[in-house]
Amino acid sequence: MKTPLITSTLLIAIAASASAQTDTAQVLVHYKFTQVRDTTNRDHPYTENMALYIGKSSSAYRSYDNILEQAEAKKQLQAALASSPDGHVNIQRHRRGSGAEYYEFPNKKELARKEPLVMETYLIDDAMPAMDWKISSDTATYGGLHCQKATTHFKGRDYTAWFCPDMPLHVGPWKLNGLPGVIVEAYDAKKDVQFMFDGVEKVVFTPKADEKLSGPKSDGPGPRLIMVGGDDGGDPNIIQLPKNAIKTTDKEFTKLEAAMRKDPDAFVQSQVAMHNANRPAGTDPVRINIKMGPPPVVNNPIELADKK
Repeated sequence: MKTPLITSTLLIAIAASASAQTDTAQVLVHYKFTQVRDTTNRDHPYTENMALYIGKSSSAYRSYDNILEQAEAKKQLQAALASSPDGHVNIQRHRRGSGAEYYEFPNKKELARKEPLVMETYLIDDAMPAMDWKISSDTATYGGLHCQKATTHFKGRDYTAWFCPDMPLHVGPWKLNGLPGVIVEAYDAKKDVQFMFDGVEKVVFTPKADEKLSGPKSDGPGPRLIMVGGDDGGDPNIIQLPKNAIKTTDKEFTKLEAAMRKDPDAFVQSQVAMHNANRPAGTDPVRINIKMGPPPVVNNPIELADKK
């Protein structure tokens, strides 16, 4: 479990940087996410370490496993480039965790989802879903945070949530929102979907002079560092929508995912061809081989259709 902090410290952290133009995370809430995706194999649910990056006016919910993997891959790539006389390297990257990220803007009642797919990043904008919460008088303490219980029905499931009313931003993991505080734990009635509290920490954000908003520089002499698979490499503590993402709808993105599953090789090569056609002059074309394993069995998606 991550090091807990007392509530007063968190409140001071969230209240800081009021004049900042770009929102930065002040507090991280960590979760152990568990989902029974295959009801015929309940003993082996999907698990992932997730984190909610909480700023002054927005939040980002993303895979902490993926953040750690990105950092490791970046170090591996930099080391390989440093030892390569011609700037050509060949590394194997094994992704951990999901690439989807959820951004909540409670004051604007807006929700955005970032979805990487091979070499491109897509952005789906939507309204924050309205939830009819029933707040009870039950209380509990999570990592030094005084929390209160609430229940609701959302996307075919009955959820119980524990939220901290002392934390002013009304956000939560995934699409959960609308309580007067931060949701630090939530689970459905069958425990098929669980966002279990795994700690809270204050963020110490100290960007380098050339990485304050845009990430590492890639221009100038020397090899150009490219992290294949979206806009990897930026500081996760900066809460902002990806600038170069392709805006699409949930329906259209679902079609893209279906096309990739139907013929992974053809889909990957089409993205590589498009990327190379738009590459800067003087740079080598990207060559990529992605091995796709069999898709997981998912007969119990996180969002269910309500019975009529």
